[in-house]
Amino acid sequence: MSQVVGPDIDLDSLKSSVAGEVITPADPAYDEARKIWNGMIDRYPVAVVRCASSADVAASVSFARQRDMPLAVRCGGHSTPGYSTCDGGLVIDLRPMNRIAVDPGARTARVQGGAVWGELDAATQEHGLAVTGGRVSDTGVGGLALGSGSGWLERKHGFTAESLVSAEVVTADGNVVRASAEENPDLLWALRGGGGNFGVVTEFEFQLHPVGPLLTAGMLLWPRAQAGDVIRRYRDFIAEAPDEVGGGVALITAPPEPFVPADLQRQPAVGVIYCYIGDTETGDELVQPLREFNSPALSMVQPMPYVALQSMLDAGQPAGIHEYFKVDWLASLPDEAIDIVVAQAEQLPAPFGQLILAPMGGAVTRSAEADMALNVPDAPWLYFCLALWMDPSEDERNTAWARGFATAMRNFGLGTGFPNFIEPDEGDRLRASFGEEKYRRLVELKRRWDPGNLFRLNQNIVAPEA
Repeated sequence: MSQVVGPDIDLDSLKSSVAGEVITPADPAYDEARKIWNGMIDRYPVAVVRCASSADVAASVSFARQRDMPLAVRCGGHSTPGYSTCDGGLVIDLRPMNRIAVDPGARTARVQGGAVWGELDAATQEHGLAVTGGRVSDTGVGGLALGSGSGWLERKHGFTAESLVSAEVVTADGNVVRASAEENPDLLWALRGGGGNFGVVTEFEFQLHPVGPLLTAGMLLWPRAQAGDVIRRYRDFIAEAPDEVGGGVALITAPPEPFVPADLQRQPAVGVIYCYIGDTETGDELVQPLREFNSPALSMVQPMPYVALQSMLDAGQPAGIHEYFKVDWLASLPDEAIDIVVAQAEQLPAPFGQLILAPMGGAVTRSAEADMALNVPDAPWLYFCLALWMDPSEDERNTAWARGFATAMRNFGLGTGFPNFIEPDEGDRLRASFGEEKYRRLVELKRRWDPGNLFRLNQNIVAPEA
Protein backbone atom coordinates (compact mmCIF):
# COMPACT_ATOMS: atom_id res chain seq x y z
CA MET A 1 0.00 0.00 0.00
CA SER A 2 1.35 3.40 -0.98
CA GLN A 3 1.33 6.12 1.64
CA VAL A 4 3.41 8.76 -0.13
CA VAL A 5 1.66 12.05 0.54
CA GLY A 6 4.52 14.19 -0.68
CA PRO A 7 6.36 17.32 0.37
CA ASP A 8 5.12 19.73 2.99
CA ILE A 9 3.49 22.32 0.74
CA ASP A 10 1.65 25.37 2.01
CA LEU A 11 -1.79 25.02 0.43
CA ASP A 12 -3.21 28.28 1.80
CA SER A 13 -2.49 30.16 -1.42
CA LEU A 14 -4.31 27.48 -3.42
CA LYS A 15 -7.29 27.54 -1.09
CA SER A 16 -7.52 31.31 -1.38
CA SER A 17 -7.39 31.22 -5.19
CA VAL A 18 -10.19 28.72 -5.87
CA ALA A 19 -13.91 28.76 -5.12
CA GLY A 20 -14.10 24.98 -4.94
CA GLU A 21 -13.11 22.71 -2.07
CA VAL A 22 -9.45 21.80 -1.44
CA ILE A 23 -9.27 18.47 0.40
CA THR A 24 -6.02 17.56 2.19
CA PRO A 25 -4.85 14.55 4.24
CA ALA A 26 -5.97 16.41 7.38
CA ASP A 27 -9.60 16.48 6.22
CA PRO A 28 -12.13 13.74 7.13
CA ALA A 29 -13.18 13.54 3.47
CA TYR A 30 -9.64 12.81 2.25
CA ASP A 31 -9.76 9.02 2.11
CA GLU A 32 -12.97 9.08 0.08
CA ALA A 33 -11.74 11.93 -2.15
CA ARG A 34 -8.53 10.13 -3.12
CA LYS A 35 -10.28 6.92 -4.20
CA ILE A 36 -10.80 6.03 -7.82
CA TRP A 37 -12.84 3.28 -9.43
CA ASN A 38 -10.08 0.64 -9.71
CA GLY A 39 -9.50 -0.85 -6.26
CA MET A 40 -5.94 -1.86 -7.26
CA ILE A 41 -4.89 1.80 -7.22
CA ASP A 42 -4.13 3.25 -3.78
CA ARG A 43 -2.44 6.66 -3.96
CA TYR A 44 -2.02 9.65 -1.70
CA PRO A 45 -2.05 13.09 -3.32
CA VAL A 46 -1.06 16.25 -1.47
CA ALA A 47 -4.52 17.63 -2.20
CA VAL A 48 -7.67 17.02 -4.21
CA VAL A 49 -9.19 20.19 -5.66
CA ARG A 50 -12.90 19.87 -6.39
CA CYS A 51 -13.01 22.58 -9.03
CA ALA A 52 -16.11 24.73 -9.48
CA SER A 53 -15.07 26.59 -12.64
CA SER A 54 -12.47 26.90 -15.38
CA ALA A 55 -10.85 29.59 -13.24
CA ASP A 56 -10.41 27.03 -10.45
CA VAL A 57 -8.81 24.64 -12.91
CA ALA A 58 -6.46 27.35 -14.20
CA ALA A 59 -5.41 28.27 -10.66
CA SER A 60 -4.78 24.61 -9.81
CA VAL A 61 -2.75 24.04 -12.97
CA SER A 62 -0.61 27.11 -12.27
CA PHE A 63 -0.10 26.04 -8.65
CA ALA A 64 1.16 22.61 -9.70
CA ARG A 65 3.35 23.95 -12.50
CA GLN A 66 5.03 26.56 -10.32
CA ARG A 67 5.94 23.91 -7.73
CA ASP A 68 6.79 21.16 -10.23
CA MET A 69 4.17 18.92 -8.64
CA PRO A 70 2.69 15.82 -10.25
CA LEU A 71 -0.75 16.70 -11.63
CA ALA A 72 -3.64 14.32 -12.29
CA VAL A 73 -7.06 15.12 -13.72
CA ARG A 74 -10.18 13.22 -12.72
CA CYS A 75 -13.79 13.01 -13.76
CA GLY A 76 -15.35 9.56 -13.36
CA GLY A 77 -12.10 8.06 -12.06
CA HIS A 78 -12.41 5.07 -14.41
CA SER A 79 -8.82 5.20 -15.65
CA THR A 80 -7.88 1.58 -14.99
CA PRO A 81 -4.11 2.29 -14.87
CA GLY A 82 -4.76 5.04 -12.29
CA TYR A 83 -4.00 8.11 -14.38
CA SER A 84 -6.73 10.05 -12.54
CA THR A 85 -4.77 10.15 -9.28
CA CYS A 86 -1.18 10.41 -8.07
CA ASP A 87 1.19 10.16 -5.14
CA GLY A 88 2.62 13.40 -3.75
CA GLY A 89 0.88 15.69 -6.22
CA LEU A 90 -2.32 17.52 -7.00
CA VAL A 91 -5.56 15.98 -8.25
CA ILE A 92 -7.93 18.22 -10.20
CA ASP A 93 -11.38 16.74 -9.60
CA LEU A 94 -13.81 18.04 -12.23
CA ARG A 95 -16.94 16.29 -10.95
CA PRO A 96 -18.60 19.47 -9.60
CA MET A 97 -18.41 20.86 -13.16
CA ASN A 98 -21.07 18.66 -14.76
CA ARG A 99 -23.43 21.10 -16.46
CA ILE A 100 -24.88 19.97 -19.82
CA ALA A 101 -26.66 22.18 -22.36
CA VAL A 102 -28.35 20.51 -25.36
CA ASP A 103 -29.31 22.40 -28.51
CA PRO A 104 -31.82 20.04 -30.16
CA GLY A 105 -32.11 22.20 -33.28
CA ALA A 106 -28.39 22.17 -33.99
CA ARG A 107 -28.07 18.63 -32.55
CA THR A 108 -25.19 19.63 -30.34
CA ALA A 109 -24.40 19.43 -26.63
CA ARG A 110 -22.03 21.50 -24.53
CA VAL A 111 -20.76 19.30 -21.73
CA GLN A 112 -18.60 20.38 -18.82
CA GLY A 113 -15.55 18.26 -18.10
CA GLY A 114 -16.96 16.73 -14.92
CA ALA A 115 -20.00 15.04 -16.48
CA VAL A 116 -20.34 11.27 -16.64
CA TRP A 117 -22.04 9.31 -19.40
CA GLY A 118 -25.22 8.60 -17.49
CA GLU A 119 -25.77 12.34 -17.07
CA LEU A 120 -25.03 13.13 -20.71
CA ASP A 121 -27.24 10.31 -22.00
CA ALA A 122 -30.14 11.44 -19.80
CA ALA A 123 -29.88 15.01 -21.10
CA THR A 124 -29.58 14.13 -24.78
CA GLN A 125 -32.26 11.44 -24.69
CA GLU A 126 -34.85 14.04 -23.74
CA HIS A 127 -34.55 15.04 -27.40
CA GLY A 128 -33.99 11.58 -28.93
CA LEU A 129 -30.30 12.32 -29.48
CA ALA A 130 -27.01 10.75 -28.39
CA VAL A 131 -23.30 10.54 -29.07
CA THR A 132 -21.32 7.30 -28.91
CA GLY A 133 -20.47 6.86 -25.23
CA GLY A 134 -19.11 4.55 -22.61
CA ARG A 135 -20.64 1.19 -21.79
CA VAL A 136 -20.67 1.88 -18.02
CA SER A 137 -22.78 4.88 -17.02
CA ASP A 138 -20.49 6.40 -14.37
CA THR A 139 -17.52 6.58 -16.75
CA GLY A 140 -16.30 10.16 -17.20
CA VAL A 141 -17.15 11.80 -20.51
CA GLY A 142 -13.77 13.54 -20.74
CA GLY A 143 -11.41 10.62 -20.33
CA LEU A 144 -13.31 8.42 -22.74
CA ALA A 145 -13.71 11.11 -25.41
CA LEU A 146 -10.06 12.19 -25.34
CA GLY A 147 -8.65 8.68 -25.47
CA SER A 148 -11.00 7.05 -28.01
CA GLY A 149 -14.71 6.75 -27.40
CA SER A 150 -15.72 3.16 -28.06
CA GLY A 151 -19.37 2.31 -27.34
CA TRP A 152 -22.52 0.59 -28.58
CA LEU A 153 -23.19 3.23 -31.24
CA GLU A 154 -19.81 3.05 -32.96
CA ARG A 155 -20.87 0.99 -35.98
CA LYS A 156 -23.55 3.58 -36.76
CA HIS A 157 -22.03 6.86 -35.57
CA GLY A 158 -18.29 6.22 -35.14
CA PHE A 159 -16.17 6.81 -32.06
CA THR A 160 -16.81 9.65 -29.61
CA ALA A 161 -13.67 11.52 -30.65
CA GLU A 162 -15.07 11.92 -34.18
CA SER A 163 -18.10 13.81 -32.86
CA LEU A 164 -16.04 16.35 -30.90
CA VAL A 165 -16.76 19.76 -32.48
CA SER A 166 -14.95 22.08 -30.10
CA ALA A 167 -13.46 22.27 -26.61
CA GLU A 168 -12.55 24.75 -23.91
CA VAL A 169 -9.09 23.90 -22.62
CA VAL A 170 -6.98 25.08 -19.70
CA THR A 171 -3.42 24.83 -20.99
CA ALA A 172 -0.20 24.19 -19.08
CA ASP A 173 0.49 27.94 -18.72
CA GLY A 174 -2.87 28.43 -16.97
CA ASN A 175 -4.59 30.09 -19.93
CA VAL A 176 -8.07 29.17 -21.16
CA VAL A 177 -8.31 28.66 -24.93
CA ARG A 178 -10.88 27.37 -27.41
CA ALA A 179 -10.13 24.57 -29.85
CA SER A 180 -12.36 24.34 -32.91
CA ALA A 181 -12.20 24.32 -36.70
CA GLU A 182 -11.71 28.11 -36.56
CA GLU A 183 -9.59 28.51 -33.41
CA ASN A 184 -6.55 26.37 -32.71
CA PRO A 185 -7.60 23.63 -35.15
CA ASP A 186 -4.39 21.67 -34.51
CA LEU A 187 -5.27 21.43 -30.84
CA LEU A 188 -8.75 20.15 -31.72
CA TRP A 189 -7.12 17.50 -33.92
CA ALA A 190 -4.92 16.41 -31.01
CA LEU A 191 -7.84 16.28 -28.56
CA ARG A 192 -9.67 13.89 -30.89
CA GLY A 193 -7.98 10.79 -29.55
CA GLY A 194 -4.62 12.13 -28.33
CA GLY A 195 -5.47 11.63 -24.66
CA GLY A 196 -5.04 14.13 -21.83
CA ASN A 197 -1.64 15.36 -23.01
CA PHE A 198 -2.45 18.92 -24.00
CA GLY A 199 -4.46 20.49 -21.19
CA VAL A 200 -7.54 20.11 -19.03
CA VAL A 201 -10.73 20.14 -21.09
CA THR A 202 -13.33 22.01 -19.08
CA GLU A 203 -16.04 21.90 -21.75
CA PHE A 204 -16.72 19.66 -24.73
CA GLU A 205 -19.05 20.38 -27.63
CA PHE A 206 -20.33 17.25 -29.35
CA GLN A 207 -22.30 16.70 -32.52
CA LEU A 208 -25.31 14.56 -31.60
CA HIS A 209 -27.14 11.94 -33.63
CA PRO A 210 -30.73 10.66 -33.70
CA VAL A 211 -30.93 7.68 -31.32
CA GLY A 212 -33.89 6.28 -29.38
CA PRO A 213 -35.34 7.07 -26.97
CA LEU A 214 -36.55 3.47 -27.56
CA LEU A 215 -34.58 0.87 -29.46
CA THR A 216 -34.48 -2.90 -29.72
CA ALA A 217 -31.73 -4.14 -27.42
CA GLY A 218 -30.83 -6.65 -24.76
CA MET A 219 -28.94 -9.86 -24.05
CA LEU A 220 -29.04 -13.45 -25.19
CA LEU A 221 -27.28 -16.08 -23.08
CA TRP A 222 -26.18 -19.69 -23.68
CA PRO A 223 -24.28 -22.20 -21.50
CA ARG A 224 -20.51 -22.01 -21.96
CA ALA A 225 -20.42 -25.40 -23.68
CA GLN A 226 -21.94 -23.70 -26.72
CA ALA A 227 -19.40 -20.84 -26.78
CA GLY A 228 -17.52 -21.85 -29.92
CA ASP A 229 -20.70 -22.34 -31.95
CA VAL A 230 -22.26 -19.11 -30.68
CA ILE A 231 -19.19 -16.99 -31.45
CA ARG A 232 -18.95 -18.44 -34.96
CA ARG A 233 -22.64 -17.80 -35.56
CA TYR A 234 -22.32 -14.24 -34.27
CA ARG A 235 -19.24 -13.65 -36.45
CA ASP A 236 -21.17 -14.66 -39.55
CA PHE A 237 -24.28 -12.75 -38.45
CA ILE A 238 -22.51 -9.44 -37.86
CA ALA A 239 -20.60 -9.68 -41.16
CA GLU A 240 -23.94 -9.30 -42.98
CA ALA A 241 -25.61 -6.92 -40.51
CA PRO A 242 -26.33 -3.28 -41.39
CA ASP A 243 -24.49 -0.43 -39.66
CA GLU A 244 -27.44 0.06 -37.31
CA VAL A 245 -26.70 -3.25 -35.54
CA GLY A 246 -24.26 -2.93 -32.65
CA GLY A 247 -23.18 -5.02 -29.69
CA GLY A 248 -20.73 -7.80 -29.09
CA VAL A 249 -20.23 -11.35 -27.88
CA ALA A 250 -18.69 -12.14 -24.50
CA LEU A 251 -17.54 -15.03 -22.36
CA ILE A 252 -18.77 -14.25 -18.87
CA THR A 253 -20.17 -15.77 -15.69
CA ALA A 254 -23.97 -15.62 -15.71
CA PRO A 255 -25.13 -13.18 -13.02
CA PRO A 256 -27.20 -14.40 -10.04
CA GLU A 257 -30.22 -12.38 -11.16
CA PRO A 258 -33.87 -13.54 -11.10
CA PHE A 259 -34.20 -13.21 -14.87
CA VAL A 260 -31.40 -15.77 -15.43
CA PRO A 261 -32.46 -19.44 -15.28
CA ALA A 262 -31.50 -20.88 -11.89
CA ASP A 263 -29.29 -23.61 -13.34
CA LEU A 264 -27.22 -21.03 -15.25
CA GLN A 265 -26.72 -18.49 -12.45
CA ARG A 266 -23.04 -18.12 -11.43
CA GLN A 267 -22.10 -20.58 -14.19
CA PRO A 268 -19.78 -19.94 -17.15
CA ALA A 269 -21.78 -18.66 -20.10
CA VAL A 270 -21.53 -17.00 -23.48
CA GLY A 271 -23.65 -13.93 -24.11
CA VAL A 272 -24.52 -11.59 -26.95
CA ILE A 273 -25.40 -7.94 -26.40
CA TYR A 274 -27.58 -6.74 -29.27
CA CYS A 275 -28.82 -3.29 -30.17
CA TYR A 276 -30.41 -1.81 -33.26
CA ILE A 277 -30.13 1.95 -33.77
CA GLY A 278 -33.41 2.51 -35.57
CA ASP A 279 -37.07 1.55 -35.45
CA THR A 280 -37.92 -1.24 -33.05
CA GLU A 281 -39.80 -3.41 -35.57
CA THR A 282 -36.79 -3.69 -37.88
CA GLY A 283 -34.53 -4.28 -34.90
CA ASP A 284 -36.76 -7.12 -33.76
CA GLU A 285 -36.75 -8.73 -37.20
CA LEU A 286 -32.98 -8.57 -37.60
CA VAL A 287 -32.22 -10.30 -34.30
CA GLN A 288 -34.24 -13.40 -35.18
CA PRO A 289 -31.28 -15.47 -36.47
CA LEU A 290 -29.65 -15.10 -33.04
CA ARG A 291 -32.86 -15.80 -31.13
CA GLU A 292 -33.36 -19.00 -33.11
CA PHE A 293 -29.79 -20.27 -32.78
CA ASN A 294 -29.30 -23.23 -30.42
CA SER A 295 -32.22 -22.21 -28.16
CA PRO A 296 -30.61 -19.59 -25.88
CA ALA A 297 -31.21 -20.12 -22.17
CA LEU A 298 -32.01 -16.43 -21.87
CA SER A 299 -33.47 -14.19 -24.56
CA MET A 300 -34.12 -10.66 -23.32
CA VAL A 301 -33.98 -8.59 -26.49
CA GLN A 302 -36.91 -6.19 -26.57
CA PRO A 303 -37.78 -2.51 -26.97
CA MET A 304 -36.01 -0.60 -24.20
CA PRO A 305 -34.81 2.93 -23.49
CA TYR A 306 -31.35 3.73 -24.78
CA VAL A 307 -30.37 4.79 -21.25
CA ALA A 308 -31.21 1.27 -20.03
CA LEU A 309 -28.85 -0.22 -22.62
CA GLN A 310 -26.16 2.21 -21.49
CA SER A 311 -26.38 1.04 -17.88
CA MET A 312 -26.81 -2.68 -18.60
CA LEU A 313 -23.23 -3.55 -17.56
CA ASP A 314 -23.05 -1.33 -14.46
CA ALA A 315 -23.70 -4.07 -11.90
CA GLY A 316 -20.75 -6.13 -13.14
CA GLN A 317 -18.28 -3.28 -12.67
CA PRO A 318 -18.90 -1.74 -9.23
CA ALA A 319 -16.63 0.92 -7.77
CA GLY A 320 -13.73 -0.61 -5.89
CA ILE A 321 -13.40 -3.70 -8.06
CA HIS A 322 -9.85 -4.57 -9.16
CA GLU A 323 -9.20 -4.45 -12.90
CA TYR A 324 -6.37 -5.14 -15.29
CA PHE A 325 -6.96 -5.34 -19.03
CA LYS A 326 -5.50 -6.17 -22.40
CA VAL A 327 -7.07 -4.85 -25.58
CA ASP A 328 -6.10 -5.30 -29.23
CA TRP A 329 -7.45 -5.03 -32.73
CA LEU A 330 -7.96 -8.30 -34.60
CA ALA A 331 -7.19 -8.45 -38.30
CA SER A 332 -9.62 -11.37 -38.56
CA LEU A 333 -11.51 -13.83 -36.39
CA PRO A 334 -10.82 -17.31 -37.80
CA ASP A 335 -11.98 -20.49 -36.12
CA GLU A 336 -8.49 -20.98 -34.67
CA ALA A 337 -8.68 -17.62 -32.86
CA ILE A 338 -12.15 -18.45 -31.53
CA ASP A 339 -10.87 -21.76 -30.17
CA ILE A 340 -8.09 -19.89 -28.31
CA VAL A 341 -10.57 -17.40 -26.86
CA VAL A 342 -12.79 -20.20 -25.57
CA ALA A 343 -9.85 -22.14 -24.12
CA GLN A 344 -8.47 -19.06 -22.37
CA ALA A 345 -11.89 -18.31 -20.87
CA GLU A 346 -11.80 -21.68 -19.13
CA GLN A 347 -8.82 -20.42 -17.12
CA LEU A 348 -10.49 -17.16 -16.09
CA PRO A 349 -9.71 -16.80 -12.36
CA ALA A 350 -12.62 -14.65 -11.13
CA PRO A 351 -16.36 -14.60 -11.89
CA PHE A 352 -16.36 -10.87 -12.75
CA GLY A 353 -13.83 -11.35 -15.57
CA GLN A 354 -14.91 -10.98 -19.17
CA LEU A 355 -13.60 -11.74 -22.65
CA ILE A 356 -15.41 -9.51 -25.13
CA LEU A 357 -15.25 -9.58 -28.92
CA ALA A 358 -16.54 -6.27 -30.27
CA PRO A 359 -17.38 -6.03 -33.97
CA MET A 360 -16.17 -3.00 -35.86
CA GLY A 361 -17.16 -2.27 -39.46
CA GLY A 362 -19.85 0.16 -40.50
CA ALA A 363 -19.02 3.78 -39.64
CA VAL A 364 -15.75 2.67 -38.04
CA THR A 365 -14.38 1.74 -41.46
CA ARG A 366 -15.27 5.22 -42.71
CA SER A 367 -13.57 7.12 -39.87
CA ALA A 368 -12.23 10.53 -40.89
CA GLU A 369 -8.63 9.58 -40.18
CA ALA A 370 -7.11 12.90 -41.29
CA ASP A 371 -9.36 14.90 -38.96
CA MET A 372 -8.29 13.30 -35.70
CA ALA A 373 -5.28 11.97 -33.84
CA LEU A 374 -7.04 8.68 -33.16
CA ASN A 375 -5.74 5.95 -35.43
CA VAL A 376 -8.37 3.44 -36.58
CA PRO A 377 -6.89 0.45 -38.39
CA ASP A 378 -8.79 -1.50 -41.00
CA ALA A 379 -9.67 -4.35 -38.65
CA PRO A 380 -13.07 -6.02 -38.22
CA TRP A 381 -12.78 -6.85 -34.50
CA LEU A 382 -11.51 -5.48 -31.23
CA TYR A 383 -11.07 -7.72 -28.18
CA PHE A 384 -11.36 -6.62 -24.58
CA CYS A 385 -9.75 -8.96 -22.05
CA LEU A 386 -11.00 -7.67 -18.70
CA ALA A 387 -9.64 -9.25 -15.54
CA LEU A 388 -12.05 -8.10 -12.80
CA TRP A 389 -11.92 -9.33 -9.20
CA MET A 390 -12.51 -8.21 -5.63
CA ASP A 391 -9.92 -10.03 -3.47
CA PRO A 392 -6.56 -8.12 -3.32
CA SER A 393 -4.73 -11.41 -2.75
CA GLU A 394 -5.76 -12.39 -6.29
CA ASP A 395 -4.03 -9.43 -8.00
CA GLU A 396 -1.05 -11.35 -9.35
CA ARG A 397 -3.11 -14.32 -10.54
CA ASN A 398 -5.56 -12.16 -12.49
CA THR A 399 -2.99 -9.89 -14.10
CA ALA A 400 -1.01 -12.97 -15.17
CA TRP A 401 -4.14 -14.42 -16.78
CA ALA A 402 -4.78 -11.25 -18.81
CA ARG A 403 -1.17 -11.13 -19.97
CA GLY A 404 -1.36 -14.79 -20.91
CA PHE A 405 -4.45 -14.16 -22.99
CA ALA A 406 -2.71 -11.35 -24.90
CA THR A 407 0.24 -13.64 -25.58
CA ALA A 408 -2.03 -16.43 -26.80
CA MET A 409 -3.78 -14.05 -29.22
CA ARG A 410 -0.63 -12.35 -30.49
CA ASN A 411 -0.69 -14.00 -33.91
CA PHE A 412 -4.15 -12.57 -34.61
CA GLY A 413 -3.77 -9.07 -33.13
CA LEU A 414 -2.26 -5.93 -34.60
CA GLY A 415 -0.43 -5.02 -31.39
CA THR A 416 -2.12 -1.62 -31.23
CA GLY A 417 -4.98 -0.05 -29.31
CA PHE A 418 -6.62 3.16 -28.23
CA PRO A 419 -4.81 5.38 -25.70
CA ASN A 420 -7.51 4.54 -23.14
CA PHE A 421 -6.70 0.85 -23.44
CA ILE A 422 -2.92 0.78 -23.10
CA GLU A 423 -1.42 -0.24 -19.76
CA PRO A 424 1.79 1.38 -18.42
CA ASP A 425 3.68 -1.91 -18.79
CA GLU A 426 3.20 -2.08 -22.57
CA GLY A 427 6.34 -0.24 -23.71
CA ASP A 428 6.17 1.56 -27.06
CA ARG A 429 2.66 0.37 -27.84
CA LEU A 430 1.26 3.90 -27.60
CA ARG A 431 3.56 5.17 -30.32
CA ALA A 432 2.81 2.17 -32.51
CA SER A 433 -0.93 2.67 -32.03
CA PHE A 434 -0.83 6.20 -33.44
CA GLY A 435 1.56 5.33 -36.25
CA GLU A 436 4.76 7.25 -36.97
CA GLU A 437 3.21 10.16 -38.90
CA LYS A 438 0.52 10.95 -36.34
CA TYR A 439 2.86 10.38 -33.42
CA ARG A 440 5.39 12.88 -34.80
CA ARG A 441 2.62 15.46 -35.19
CA LEU A 442 1.44 14.80 -31.62
CA VAL A 443 4.99 15.29 -30.32
CA GLU A 444 5.18 18.67 -32.09
CA LEU A 445 1.85 19.73 -30.59
CA LYS A 446 2.92 18.49 -27.15
CA ARG A 447 6.00 20.71 -27.34
CA ARG A 448 3.85 23.68 -28.29
CA TRP A 449 1.04 23.29 -25.75
CA ASP A 450 2.85 21.57 -22.87
CA PRO A 451 6.60 22.16 -23.27
CA GLY A 452 7.32 21.22 -19.65
CA ASN A 453 5.30 17.98 -19.88
CA LEU A 454 3.10 18.98 -16.96
CA PHE A 455 0.35 16.67 -18.22
CA ARG A 456 2.45 13.53 -18.07
CA LEU A 457 0.42 11.31 -15.75
CA ASN A 458 -1.42 9.65 -18.62
CA GLN A 459 -0.63 7.81 -21.82
CA ASN A 460 2.18 10.30 -22.26
CA ILE A 461 3.24 11.63 -25.65
CA VAL A 462 7.00 12.03 -25.56
CA ALA A 463 9.62 12.70 -28.21
CA PRO A 464 11.02 9.53 -29.82
CA GLU A 465 14.59 8.72 -28.93
CA ALA A 466 17.10 9.78 -31.55
